[in-house]
Amino acid sequence: MRSIIFANHIARNTHTLHSTIEVEASHIRFLGNLTLHLWDCGGQDHFMENYFTNQRDNIFRSVAVLIYVFDVESKEPQKDIRDFQNCIDALMQHSPDSKIFCLIHKMDLLTEEQGERVFQRKEHELSEIVPTQRATFFKTSIWDETLYLAWSSIVYSLIPNIKALEAQLNNFCNVCEADEVALFEKATFLVISHANTQPHDDVHRFEKISNIIKQFKLTCSKSQAHFQRMEVRNSNFTAFIDTLTSNTYIMVIMSDTTIQSTTININIKVARSHFEKYLQSENSESL
Repeated sequence: MRSIIFANHIARNTHTLHSTIEVEASHIRFLGNLTLHLWDCGGQDHFMENYFTNQRDNIFRSVAVLIYVFDVESKEPQKDIRDFQNCIDALMQHSPDSKIFCLIHKMDLLTEEQGERVFQRKEHELSEIVPTQRATFFKTSIWDETLYLAWSSIVYSLIPNIKALEAQLNNFCNVCEADEVALFEKATFLVISHANTQPHDDVHRFEKISNIIKQFKLTCSKSQAHFQRMEVRNSNFTAFIDTLTSNTYIMVIMSDTTIQSTTININIKVARSHFEKYLQSENSESL
């Protein structure tokens, strides 16, 4: 999961990756000066016991977000619940204000009907341990956009002053007379924020775009080509994806096909320095 989002692996190659051994720490620059410290903790029994005893203070202190992954194939679901309870107890002791995300993973192994039943049952079980207002639950799979939806929501919760950033995007959307604009993080292509003037029926469109563009970027890299911008035009709309800052891409959607590409490109160019300065000044944190 971490390799797909942050290390540009594709789903069909994940079988070549090794299992997480104890704690694997990585530090990821995100949106300029914002640094994410990710601690990937292996779920094997002897590691879990160590987290709650010898490493309890080290693992659970100063946690901004807990991401707990449940495997729908697990042969010991009751043990999973007990481990989660222990984890929440340790978290409440050392980081009581942290956010909690629970990912019910490998949903692709179930039919849609089975998956919904399993998800609702698991959400009910976990809500008895941590209130639903404290935790957010997601169905995930490495084979579709659900993984990007979950991680976009996680990252969104970590960005300081996100409402102010959304206000900036709204201004840009109105100036461009665009139907919609969306801001994506450059390395992961996770959606950070968006603004729109026209409604859209597909609530998962950004996650689908993240998945598609990331696959396209990987294809470009195999050909030793560098992805910088893209324009897609048909009779209904024009979509522009271009570099906005050193750490972001922006997507602009226009239904008015009479507006020339040059106009949009100029607007993006003018906005670059403004958003670069804004993101650098607002996101000087380490999480």
